[in-house]
Amino acid sequence: MIPFVRQIDFRYGEPDQVSPLIRRVIADNPGPFTFKGTGTYIVGRGEVAVIDPGPMDADHLEALLKATQGERVAVILVTHDHADHAPLADGLAKATGARIIGCEPHPDRQAPPQGVEEGLDRVYRPDRTPADGELIAGPGWTLRTLPTPGHTANHLCFALEEENALFTGDHVMGWSTTVVIPPDGDMTDYYASLERVKAGGFATLWPTHGPPITDPGPFLDAYLAHRRRREAQILGVLGRGPAMIDSLVGEMYVGLDKRLQRAAAASVLAHLLHLVKTGQVVSDGHPGLESEFHLAE
Repeated sequence: MIPFVRQIDFRYGEPDQVSPLIRRVIADNPGPFTFKGTGTYIVGRGEVAVIDPGPMDADHLEALLKATQGERVAVILVTHDHADHAPLADGLAKATGARIIGCEPHPDRQAPPQGVEEGLDRVYRPDRTPADGELIAGPGWTLRTLPTPGHTANHLCFALEEENALFTGDHVMGWSTTVVIPPDGDMTDYYASLERVKAGGFATLWPTHGPPITDPGPFLDAYLAHRRRREAQILGVLGRGPAMIDSLVGEMYVGLDKRLQRAAAASVLAHLLHLVKTGQVVSDGHPGLESEFHLAE
């Protein structure tokens, strides 16, 4: 069982000082993929960084401007370009003069299917994309870039050196497992990125959705174990004979909220693609949502 911490105390639009260097303002966009809403982080004092400014929401923009009144927003960082993370970057940049530094945009990427994720921000364009390990610093704070592909191909995390903390975007969430939707999401990459975060030895993980994770080692172990259990379930079903994704979802997600069924199907496909890559499973032609899968001989 993943040790989720589901309680989070806040008021929409109100900044909370959640650590010595970090304030959080949560947007009023709750939903099946956003939990209570998008948590935007403000790092530092006087001259600050804003991480994941959030959805196109005038009230949230006003809340961020109010929270940083009298300060200089030096940089806006974006972990990935889903529509609940990136769209407000442009408006905040125009209002403050800040640079946008974030994930590489992919205009030709396939958007996640409707009802599976929050969609892509096709307008998002950063001033530049940071390199792996690049330092972005201000008075009293230093953020280090950590690429973490998996949830999306272009996903980034940012480590706050002074607090040994990691802003995880949607790579690790505090209330649920992360959705991995092919073809943009890739389970093989996701496993590797989880291991990289685990190896970082961070004291705290700050997800964009949900509360902080204050004991990351066991939490990440449980995250990985959950994924391995899903693989074992798939292999167990296929051990009884070939199957399509719909029947796999029916056996693996008993009682699932109907709003999440398409996301579950996409997640099962992500696992199957990984199992195909590792030679454990084969499909009848190109693997996809309508394919039949069976165990490799």
